[in-house]
Parts: sequence; C-alpha cells; structure tokens
Amino acid sequence: MSKHPKNVEGFNGSLKELAEAIGNMIYNQVAIFIEKLAENIKKQGECDLARGRKKFASAICAASKKLYEAKDKMDLVWKICEPYMKD
Repeated sequence: MSKHPKNVEGFNGSLKELAEAIGNMIYNQVAIFIEKLAENIKKQGECDLARGRKKFASAICAASKKLYEAKDKMDLVWKICEPYMKD
C-alpha cells in the first residue's frame, strides 16, 4: 500500500460521498474527526521538518493549524445546537 494512497482503505465510495457521510454526522463527532485529521497532518509536518524539508513542513503545519481552527468552530456549532438535539 502506498504511503499516501488516493482512496480510504475500507471505504468504497467517492471522496465526495465520504465528505458527505462525515458532514452528516452529529457535530461533536465531526469536530473530533477534524481534530484527528489535524493531528495526523501536524505529525506529517513534524516528520518533514525533521527531514529538513522546511518549506514543505511550514506549509503542511499551517494547514493543520487551519484544521484545528475548523475543529474549534465545529465545537462552537455543537455547543449552540446541542440543547436542541434529540436523543
């Protein structure tokens, strides 16, 4: 398997379908997903920095920072809508 495959192992749908499936989840779970993605991207950036790829590492770490910001916004979305969610 490629280090950076073009699809998600175990998921047979398109990336659009994957994005829709994640986007349709309850918002606190979407926030957790975004956080886990941010952690993974940040780790990749740290590894690239250790390999001396400063420009690439800077760009990918900036992307992870934006993902963490998106996670924070989804936490706010959840806080707003949670009282109205039915079991």
